[in-house]
Amino acid sequence: MINRKQWARIAGLAATSTLGLYFAGIAEADTVIALPGGEITKSLSDGTVVTVRLVGESANISPSLGSTPLHRNAWVSGSAQVELSNPAGEAGGIVFPGYTVGCQVDITGGGTSGGVDGTLDWSDGQKVTPEASATSAGNLTLGPGQAKSFYILDQEKPDNFGNEAHKKYNRFSGSSSSVTWADETIGLNGCGGYAQARAFVSVGVTTSNVSTWITLWGQPFSLN
Repeated sequence: MINRKQWARIAGLAATSTLGLYFAGIAEADTVIALPGGEITKSLSDGTVVTVRLVGESANISPSLGSTPLHRNAWVSGSAQVELSNPAGEAGGIVFPGYTVGCQVDITGGGTSGGVDGTLDWSDGQKVTPEASATSAGNLTLGPGQAKSFYILDQEKPDNFGNEAHKKYNRFSGSSSSVTWADETIGLNGCGGYAQARAFVSVGVTTSNVSTWITLWGQPFSLN
């Protein structure tokens, strides 16, 4: 039979085990980050004023399902909005929302350092060109000093010959457009160090007189 001391010892071990599981659960809980988004305005030579906004932005950072430091998971949400004021004649454009992810590399803006994998232009007048290997799902493999971008849209449409084609943008005509996404996946593999991501909205605008590119960058956030 089990005496009182043995019962007390068993109860103590059970309590310790439960407490350990409790704290492990806390350590591995998801982290929800509310991000400030942003806004940029550009006046074109024909008098058209273009405003690009990033609103309702957030990121849910989750521990890796593999529980290793080489894997990160995040689910991101937000809304890209474009508004044209005083457009000259017919106007419209295309909207490319996406994210840039970096492993042990500065992606805070004004240039990159650390041997970035691919050319990323951080100015507000250029289209962001993702790496060819990046997929719309945001499943990336990066080593130290590398950064890649990806578009979040993947709209399947037939091309001019009826073949399957995938569009990474939303086309609009008129004075406004918006693209909203919720719980889009960022899956990062191979990065054993500090990792960051940041949203961007790259917009091409065309009026009767002028064409231009504008890129709005969101605030970087940690994937660690």
